[in-house]
Amino acid sequence: MPESLDRAGLAVAPQLAAFVEEQLLPPLGLDAGTWWHGVAGIFTAFAPENRALLAKRDGLQEKIDSRYAAGGAADEAFLRQIGYLVPEPAPFTIGTQNVDAEIATMAGPQLVVPVLNARFVLNAANARWGSLYDALYGTDALPGMAVPGGYDPVRGAQVIEYAKAFLDEAVPLAGEKWADCRGGVPELADPTQLVGRSGDSMLFRHNGLHIEVVVDPASVIGKDDPAGISDVILESALTTIVDLEDSIAAVDAEDKVAAYTNWLGLMRGDLVESFDKGGKTITRRLNPDRHYQALDGSSFTLPGRSLLFVRNVGHLMTNPAVMLADGGEAPEGILDAIMTSTIALFDLRGLGAHRNSRAGSVYIVKPKMHGPEEVGFTNRLFDAVEDLLGLERHAIKVGVMDEERRTSANLAACIEAVRDRIVFINTGFLDRTGDEMHTAMRAGPMIPKAEMKSSDWIKAYEDRNVRIGLAHGFSGKAQIGKGMWAAPDRMADMMEQKIGHPRSGANTAWVPSPTAATLHAIHYHQVDVFERRGEIAREAIPGLTPLLTIPVAIGRNWTPDEVRAELDNNAQGILGYVVRWIDQGVGCSKVPDIHDIGLMEDRATLRISSQHMANWLLHGVATETDIDAAFARMAAKVDVQNAGDPMYRPMSGHEDTSLAYQAARALVFEGITQPNGYTEPLLHAFRARAKARSL
Repeated sequence: MPESLDRAGLAVAPQLAAFVEEQLLPPLGLDAGTWWHGVAGIFTAFAPENRALLAKRDGLQEKIDSRYAAGGAADEAFLRQIGYLVPEPAPFTIGTQNVDAEIATMAGPQLVVPVLNARFVLNAANARWGSLYDALYGTDALPGMAVPGGYDPVRGAQVIEYAKAFLDEAVPLAGEKWADCRGGVPELADPTQLVGRSGDSMLFRHNGLHIEVVVDPASVIGKDDPAGISDVILESALTTIVDLEDSIAAVDAEDKVAAYTNWLGLMRGDLVESFDKGGKTITRRLNPDRHYQALDGSSFTLPGRSLLFVRNVGHLMTNPAVMLADGGEAPEGILDAIMTSTIALFDLRGLGAHRNSRAGSVYIVKPKMHGPEEVGFTNRLFDAVEDLLGLERHAIKVGVMDEERRTSANLAACIEAVRDRIVFINTGFLDRTGDEMHTAMRAGPMIPKAEMKSSDWIKAYEDRNVRIGLAHGFSGKAQIGKGMWAAPDRMADMMEQKIGHPRSGANTAWVPSPTAATLHAIHYHQVDVFERRGEIAREAIPGLTPLLTIPVAIGRNWTPDEVRAELDNNAQGILGYVVRWIDQGVGCSKVPDIHDIGLMEDRATLRISSQHMANWLLHGVATETDIDAAFARMAAKVDVQNAGDPMYRPMSGHEDTSLAYQAARALVFEGITQPNGYTEPLLHAFRARAKARSL
């Protein structure tokens, strides 16, 4: 690595210093010396406390482990005694202001996209609007599939029939069906739903979301339609989380600068990516806003892009991009807060080609915080960053991921710690399950992974998240979100199951692709989330007892075949994900599962699988020999699944030299000692070795 540069007592990697001093600060008119001095002051003030909070995590875990080892129960009384649970705050309502409508008063899908993949980032940002015809035509959302080799008119007719039936529900006509329309503006059952025109096309609004019925009688589709309708465009991904955390592999300054560069391109509005598709060069860039004519003849615009959050890393990891005066690596979460907020000044000052936040806010999602003390730390860190950049207090908003047990058990107190800047709470089943297992690792053998979603604590977790948010005034001010649909090729199943998210009162939920966002948007037309919230608000918040019920398998004896099947499932998932992370630096991708079904995988899925195997090993459900045999079997399977990838490095037969295989194995055999069961420390160490090996 090139020798670092001294910046206000910090040892900064040359790549990062160059990015800051050549690309970032000059257009903002910020003096580099003053900025670096302020940055150094933030690290001096917050890095020691960051380390102390991590030590407190370890101390609480040691007390819980000791309790179980002594034959006791880590019940509510014990957890209060050790400070794991804190008193409920007095009644309060969040005071967050200057929040964009997409977050506060609208309900619709949310995308999460790895910042290091510029093509995916642009596709996600542009997924604010999506073709319902395309989403239906090319997926299994409707029975059957299109015949390949050009346009399939039978499939097309099936799509059009579904789309017009959808319009009958969302934008009903007076006395007729959309299939009966013969041109012109039809008579609406509710005339106020028509809000604008674009040529002959019509713009409607329902449940706060827009629907554009595209009329083009000269088009391939429109020429055969009685009303000349060529497409139905749905307002789809209202918001997108640009992710610097679980979905990327960023272990050094080179990786971090690449991530910050793409975020800068989004904030400036000039991010461009070109790629080859079918022998043609395709160029992606951010979509412009959409222009319409109101019914009174005036003009108006609607955002052409998804409103962007940026997800920073949590408190755990450090990064060598900046070395502190004491010789230690800088806490990566502090670095992200400083860098992503400084970059967002391009948007706040109107220096970009497009506006992201029209309300003048920066939206940072903060993951993997444990309890209100850590959330309060983030609040004060954001205060300091605002002071560094001359921003008004609470201009930097925070989204709190409710994905750790100590956060979900103390959720009201966590919200109270950021009551004037919080814009988001979201459940994350996989990370939450991984932390559940690690926290109660010594309580006993855990139930199989497939049974986790029907366990008592999961329902309490999901219900409490919504009800606590509503009780503290989120509706109309902030998002309440739900987790990911992980199977991008199984849209029929998604359409059947994911309607449960708006029915739960959540005004957003994660989807794996722009196509999925368009399809999931249908659910927000079928369910009026804000009306549903009025019903939910009258229901009691589930107590802590079900939430604290440990998912252990009491008195259960598994057959050898059951153990083997569970181990194989976990080992295949671990290897399939880790081999791309370590060897290719891919942090999120569609990974075939043990049944060859493509699933979107990131570190959260890895955490649950590795912790489950570590738990069964600890309690004697499986032996070391059993686990090694499962890894050997599944390495051969994963090799076959990746045979078509020219960059893939086989693991089977290369166990002694494959860093990916060794990393996967370490995640299980060292899983108990990993902080909170996180996979990042081991992944980062092995990825750094892999990068060094390739030099």
